Amino acid sequence: MRIFVLGAGATGSLLAHLLARQGHDVWCGDRDIDRAHRFLGKQSGVPVFPANARNLWSIVRAARSAHLVVNAGPAVYNRIVLRAALRLRAHYMDMASHLGSYPFKAEQVSFHRRFVAHRRTAVFNAGVAPGLTNLLVARSAELLDSIESVRIRLYESSESDDPISQWSGEEIFNEAVARPRIYRHGSFAFGPRFGEREKFRFPAPIGEVPVFLAAQDEVVTLPRSFSMHDMDEKIGGNEIDRLRRWYRQGKLSKSRGMASRFPKTPTPRRVAKLIRAGLLQNARFAAAVVVSGARDDQPLQVRWDATFPSLYQIRLRGLYSTPVAWATAQLAATFVKHFPREDPGAFPPELLPAETRKAILRDVRSRDIQMTVRETPLQKPDDDGED
Repeated sequence: MRIFVLGAGATGSLLAHLLARQGHDVWCGDRDIDRAHRFLGKQSGVPVFPANARNLWSIVRAARSAHLVVNAGPAVYNRIVLRAALRLRAHYMDMASHLGSYPFKAEQVSFHRRFVAHRRTAVFNAGVAPGLTNLLVARSAELLDSIESVRIRLYESSESDDPISQWSGEEIFNEAVARPRIYRHGSFAFGPRFGEREKFRFPAPIGEVPVFLAAQDEVVTLPRSFSMHDMDEKIGGNEIDRLRRWYRQGKLSKSRGMASRFPKTPTPRRVAKLIRAGLLQNARFAAAVVVSGARDDQPLQVRWDATFPSLYQIRLRGLYSTPVAWATAQLAATFVKHFPREDPGAFPPELLPAETRKAILRDVRSRDIQMTVRETPLQKPDDDGED
């Protein structure tokens, strides 16, 4: 395929390289060409053209002749990029929703009919979280007769002397100031920012850490795809601890902006310098999906754990990418590899054809991502209705 990647930052640049290795004809668009070249690297053969995500025609000019437009830029521009893809009669993919106009409905869904009319496919939220997490919930739904609750838990942590943005500082800020979406008792609602603290145990070497409610996109699509009673998503690690501390100090708000609080996303060369100087020692990223339900009238819990290479392990592979950016790019490349071009419309990962979902999960295991699944029988409620 001819693939245009909009946004050559930490994730987009690595994704472009991965797609080129898959044999695709790839080029990038970015409003800052010099910055894009710094992320792609001096030895990169991926061309970059000027493109501003705020301007539809700028995208159309840069992406002309593309079969697939991959939006690796800020989610706030999703609608513009979606319209540009339709103008180009191209397929579309992104890795996050903005949820600006409708807080409990992904904006990409409103483009479904237009993509059907153009006989093109849009796959949205196709990264790790959202993305892989959606696929794991869908697989759990196939293993169960019914779903009672879904819990998604993430861990993001950096061992550094100074704050480091593992991915887009702008997106981190948007998530930090947004109110978490939750699904409780069959209805969507807002949860308290950095609220509902709990202890959650991740696989070694992470162990048990406190996690807090976070604004994530899975919560607005999965309850619409599968019947369930409750769902929430929480994040743990020193990065969320820092954001929570700033929020409690009143330093984190849209009115005060983000420039002074969020460091710029480091380029691969900058990451290498930080490691050599001893300022960045390591970083970790992990995801867990816990689905409770029933099978054959027996309450059952299905738990998935996905552990990604640490910063140190990625470095040993000759790359200088943070674990979050590495994992997101790897999953996005896998979604592209199995892109369902014959199924027009706009779909979140959990609504992709079953064979496509299975193929993506099989491929994930070949990308140095450790995944385990465990089924645990649960105690049945007492006959009088009490636990």
